[in-house]
Amino acid sequence: MMNDDNQDAFRNVSRKPGLQIWTINDMKMVPVPARAYGNFFEGDCYIILNISQSRGSVLSIDIHNWIGNSSSQDEQGAAAIYVTQLDEHLGGSPVQHREVHGYESPKFKSYFKSGLIYKKGGVASGFNHVDTNAYNVLRLLHVKGRKHVTASEVEVSWNSFNNGDIFLLDLGKAIVQWNGPKSNRREKLKAVLLAQDIRDRERGGRAQIGIVEGGHETDSPELMKLMTATLGQKPNHLRDAIPDDKHDQMQNNHVRLYHVYENGGNLVVQEVATQPLTQDLLHSSDCYILDHKGSNVMVWKGKGASTEERRGALNRAMGYIKAKNYPSSTQVEVMNEGAESAMFKHLFKSWTEKGQTKGLGKTYNVGKIAKVDQVKFDVKELHAHPDLAAQQRMVDDASGDIQVWRIENLELAEVNPSTYGQFYGGDCYLVLYTYQRSNRLQYILYMWQGRHATRDEITACAYQAVNIDNKYNGAPVQVRVVMGKEPRHFLAIFKSKLVIFEGGTGRPSVVNPERGPRLFQVKGTTEMNTKATEVTARASSLNTNDVFLLKTDQICYLWYGKGCSGDERVMARAVSDVLTRQDKQVVMEGQEPADFWVSLGGKAPYASDKRLQREEPFHSPRLFECSNQTGQFRMTEVYDFAQRDLDEEDVMLLDTWEELFLWVGNLANEHETKEAWNSAQEYLRTHPAGRDPDTPVIFIKQGHEPLTFTGWFNAWDPHEWSGGNSFEDIRKKMNDAASFSQISVDLSNTELSKGRTEVDGGGYRAPGGPMTSPPVYRSHRVGMSPRSSTPTSPLFHRALSSSSGSGGMNLAPELLVNKDASELPQGVDPSQREEYLSDEDFQRLLGTTRLDFQRLPKWRQNDLKKKAGLF
Repeated sequence: MMNDDNQDAFRNVSRKPGLQIWTINDMKMVPVPARAYGNFFEGDCYIILNISQSRGSVLSIDIHNWIGNSSSQDEQGAAAIYVTQLDEHLGGSPVQHREVHGYESPKFKSYFKSGLIYKKGGVASGFNHVDTNAYNVLRLLHVKGRKHVTASEVEVSWNSFNNGDIFLLDLGKAIVQWNGPKSNRREKLKAVLLAQDIRDRERGGRAQIGIVEGGHETDSPELMKLMTATLGQKPNHLRDAIPDDKHDQMQNNHVRLYHVYENGGNLVVQEVATQPLTQDLLHSSDCYILDHKGSNVMVWKGKGASTEERRGALNRAMGYIKAKNYPSSTQVEVMNEGAESAMFKHLFKSWTEKGQTKGLGKTYNVGKIAKVDQVKFDVKELHAHPDLAAQQRMVDDASGDIQVWRIENLELAEVNPSTYGQFYGGDCYLVLYTYQRSNRLQYILYMWQGRHATRDEITACAYQAVNIDNKYNGAPVQVRVVMGKEPRHFLAIFKSKLVIFEGGTGRPSVVNPERGPRLFQVKGTTEMNTKATEVTARASSLNTNDVFLLKTDQICYLWYGKGCSGDERVMARAVSDVLTRQDKQVVMEGQEPADFWVSLGGKAPYASDKRLQREEPFHSPRLFECSNQTGQFRMTEVYDFAQRDLDEEDVMLLDTWEELFLWVGNLANEHETKEAWNSAQEYLRTHPAGRDPDTPVIFIKQGHEPLTFTGWFNAWDPHEWSGGNSFEDIRKKMNDAASFSQISVDLSNTELSKGRTEVDGGGYRAPGGPMTSPPVYRSHRVGMSPRSSTPTSPLFHRALSSSSGSGGMNLAPELLVNKDASELPQGVDPSQREEYLSDEDFQRLLGTTRLDFQRLPKWRQNDLKKKAGLF
């Protein structure tokens, strides 16, 4: 049960789309200000609530429990309880995620587009998350990741650097980005975007940013003065690059479903099934664990499961992880029946939402013929609403021009336009479709592969497609079409004249052998979605829900099943004219003449039940970055994706379930581009849900995206890559506007080494004194008062001196009062002389305690310091 304090906290929880974050402080949920989102103290636990709205106005709710690696067991326990209570407050619809510091899920990282910043310490040590416009800062951030960036506070020393990563030296009024010699463009861009985010959110936009290229430091002499003043002389050699392996996610192809329950106090794990999984394996009365090859453990709670089972789901998952000897950082998701995550549903071969099956109509087709949705839409709306174009898989109204070639002797041979639409299973074809969009010619190149074509012909088809693509300067969108899996737009361009013959060839010089009676199944309700596909000429191929055309030497029968519609009958007559001009005899199901059955080899049972229509479930589109640089096919999913996530250096895969899009950036390397098709096949082959390997694959080059692709992205900008957003563009602007001569930095922030002797590694030693440790920003729960204790603070350096045994934490007032900066002892910050006073001298000179002084406005603090001679 929730106490009154918790109820008050949850009463302020917004149910509108957006992000909300709380931290655990004194075992209570404390809201984190929006300006601090993305900053996480290592000593704390956080609760993150994200509400998003997908197509169809369906809300998706996720609760993440982030666990800092220095947080206490009490805090972790309190956070877990609050997550459960928040889930109940929101009606049990959220998906719960357990996030471990440094091993966050891509979905979690996707909320923070500029990146995550890990900070030392925690809120209990008295520090605010972000003090806007505070310039008294010194920290070094180690930046990692290409897609999802993390930045960790590390020692302010050259010892922290390596040649492969990027580091941000944050000096308050200036942020210096040092790029490792082996870092890439994408990492540099992500780092500079993080630096800009720090500048805008934490410095009110008033900090300056400079960039230094590792290995070419002499090109940035003024910025290197800052780095040298802070870090000392750069060593001749830095550490080698640190592998980025843990940031890459491999496509896992092993999925197992377990029924997990307690028996006599013991945890019992019983395997139910392995991939491909089906939805009927889940029973509402039970709880299940789905193990995604150890990388992700998902807990499904049935609505009929007991309260104890449901509340203990997370503990069971953790017990399972321990029993399997998985790392404690293994990602965990907990979800209720009816509120499954998109990832969870994607791991099942089929998933049907409640109420999705309705009405009498068509079922799946005989002979694995692709299902054609009978959806009417206004094609004029496609350009105005690209999301409609994407969902309907239509780039236009199919009124453009077509040109068709057949592969003959491994070369291109033009097909007679009078036979356009006739495809033979023993051939391969190339179909070039040309249309206009915004007064610009657009191209789609379909590669149709017959089921009985030779491997050489299929290879030649791909080779000739490249030649045509080159002829049009890479503009065509290439679509691989496997016989029987023709996409919607392909059907539409042939205007009800599409006929697919099971075998044979369309070559004029070849006479196909006589095959006797031929049976064609006709599907479609308009000229935009009609095709006739040859099936085996026997009675068992019939289906009461469809129209069939039986062609013999003497006659052509049009057989109308009892479940077919009037529109289907009309379209069947239209397509039958392509096959033969002879008269057609209409045959109603149940009234067939004897010759009809003789032609089919006699009567036999066939699908004669009017079955309920099964609508295809909506699968949320998923975007992946593809890479095979390690020798294995690896993928990193991009959650909550947008156009800016399409990386010019990469091959991206967009999975809309019915189709796969391969998007190739202009800067993608040649090897990955050539391997893109194989990557798509590998993705389908290894998909845990057992995907159809003949799913259409669409190959797109950057700058030539069709509406069927752009419609899956919100607010697509055709000028996104026209310039100004690359790392080079951003750097050029900085160099124009933010060269060091224009960076106004308070040198007291950087002259930390004044009078010190540099030692190996970039640390410093005061003359005759011990070496000072590189700064550690914030101590967690060390009894420090909640006043400033940043690394540049003298209080901080005094604490370091004390810890090293010098005993010289305080200075006599006569060394500080009414002294010029040049007269101060070495290492003293002139702007914070009061911090070097003992508590007794502080109160005597300023007339107030340190704590009360910190509560005063800045102008009042300066006034007291002036009167005391400390300004």
